[in-house]
Amino acid sequence: MQSHQFFLYLLIILLTARLFAELVTRMQAPSVIGELLAGVVLGPSLLGWIHPVEAIKLMAEIGIILLLFEVGLATDLKRLVKTGAKSAVVAISGFILPLLMGFSLSYWIFDLSVLVSLFIGGTITATSIGITVRVLSDLHRQHSTEGQIVLGAAVLDDILGVVLLALLYEFSSGGGVSFFNASKVLIFVGAFFVLAPIAAKLISLVIRRFDNVSLVPGLLPTTVISLVLFFAWLAHALGAPELLGGFAAGLALSRRFFLPLGIALNTDEQFANRIEDQMRPIVQLFTPIFFVFVGLSLNLHEIDWSSPFIWGFSLTLVLVAIIGKMIGPFFINENMATRVMIGMAMIPRGEVGIIFAELGRVSGIFSNEIYAGMIMVIALTTLLPPFVMKWYYGRYGELLQAES
Repeated sequence: MQSHQFFLYLLIILLTARLFAELVTRMQAPSVIGELLAGVVLGPSLLGWIHPVEAIKLMAEIGIILLLFEVGLATDLKRLVKTGAKSAVVAISGFILPLLMGFSLSYWIFDLSVLVSLFIGGTITATSIGITVRVLSDLHRQHSTEGQIVLGAAVLDDILGVVLLALLYEFSSGGGVSFFNASKVLIFVGAFFVLAPIAAKLISLVIRRFDNVSLVPGLLPTTVISLVLFFAWLAHALGAPELLGGFAAGLALSRRFFLPLGIALNTDEQFANRIEDQMRPIVQLFTPIFFVFVGLSLNLHEIDWSSPFIWGFSLTLVLVAIIGKMIGPFFINENMATRVMIGMAMIPRGEVGIIFAELGRVSGIFSNEIYAGMIMVIALTTLLPPFVMKWYYGRYGELLQAES
């Protein structure tokens, strides 16, 4: 592809993603849905103007690494400790149940392979903390009892999801499911999560010192991006997906990070805020490219919409995805209204679910039909909960406030 053609493609992608994100946001839907829809419209499914060429794919990969960096940067481990056992119960049950139910449905009912079924189960374990936080903030419930439990659970859900993603990545690249591969990945991931944040904290001290004396603007975003890319390379070298490096770098640079066993590192709050403020525009530039690329990779013309499989598969998986997240809160000691609200807040898959589905497609695990079905599941479980939560709070808000 000629450079001028790539520039035109990139121009169209960025502007269309922004336009569709603005439109769906005004309709009270998550912006990620608009960016995904922009890819569907521009790609082979509708207009056929842009195809998922290698240059766009490379930029999308940078986008997904920066997206996981942002997730890590926003991860608040202290919140998980503060909310304690209730968050842990909601997170672990909301992780295990969808995984088991999704796997069982795919393997036993739809007769799919073990690896495909694991990817499907893994995809519906995700919870989008970004969408959840936004809805709770709109309702002014982020500091409520259910809000604190949900946000703590979403933190643990993210960590479990990234570990599972590393396992699935190894299975897909290693040729199948094996205990040896799983053990190797868990050891690497464990070592990476222990050593990488310590290294990143030490590097951040160097960055901070040079930032104070630098005479050239832009040192902070340049060095942080370099750190993220280095961690992505290191993760790949250790046999884990590159995006794990992005997540670890974000976690380490977060002002809310603390080491295990209660060993806290002093963090410069102002410096951490500057990292977030200066990195945000870069993250917001690249991440829409990833979601548009997902839409570009989906060819709806190749799907047999008259086939009962695609509808049966998608709709039953939506039910499993919802039920799997709704059961967890019923294991904790809260009133019924709070339990239901927590369950609904854990349902949105959003960008995290798309990351799983995209890994399945790129690895050749998902066929176009299964991939389309997974995107439908993610879209429905992302679109519906915000509206239902707002309706539910409008009806039972007084009861929830009385219990807070």
